[in-house]
Amino acid sequence: MTARSLATTAPIATALLIASLVGCNPGVAEPESDSKPSTAASTSASSPASGEKSAAPGAPADGNGLALADAIAKIPDGVEDRTGYERDSFHLWIDADHDSCDTRREVLIAEAVKAPEKGARCALTGGEWLSYYDEVTVDAATKLDIDHVVPLAEAWDSGASKWDADRREQYANDLTAERSLVAVTAKTNRSKADRDPAEWLPPADSAQCTYGSDWVATKLRWKLTADTKERAALEKVAKNCPDTVVKYQVAP
Repeated sequence: MTARSLATTAPIATALLIASLVGCNPGVAEPESDSKPSTAASTSASSPASGEKSAAPGAPADGNGLALADAIAKIPDGVEDRTGYERDSFHLWIDADHDSCDTRREVLIAEAVKAPEKGARCALTGGEWLSYYDEVTVDAATKLDIDHVVPLAEAWDSGASKWDADRREQYANDLTAERSLVAVTAKTNRSKADRDPAEWLPPADSAQCTYGSDWVATKLRWKLTADTKERAALEKVAKNCPDTVVKYQVAP
């Protein structure tokens, strides 16, 4: 049973976001250079109470963790190279714990604000989600994509091209890290496609700090690199997010 699937016993509240470390609708092409599904409702860092620092979702309450700017500095430099990239190089939506719910559905269940009903073969009906990219509430799983916060093509460009097939499958279905995959509206997921923060940021102002921390945590978790434009864009985001904290674990 994955860490993420264990978390599905209760709906995740809209205010809970795990910055620690994140699509594709069945029957709908996902974006990211090609297209992809999406999973995970989130919200931006909460406003600090008087005299109290706010932290990115998932950071300890005492703020113990890396400031966003410091976390960005830890990402290795690199030059992007998409040579040989094929979306099929990443095996998507596996059922790792053999409970009939694949990665996409595990994310949808975990991130629901209002839990959906689970039927045969993990068919989901009802439920409610908050797409934090655009602050849109969605009442049907079919209207959501599961977005890889760092798109598959971007991961390939910044290190995944050197991985074997098993490692790429692990990345594409990363349920252990709560913020590597997020459930968002299909519209924003396709708008993003495979672009990095130098080319695309979520349309909701409230999403900027959370997205920056999710992106950086994923890059650090998987030891991926960042190019010059990407780093500059992240540093610009960080200037407006002085209290955002990044917490992550390196993928085994």
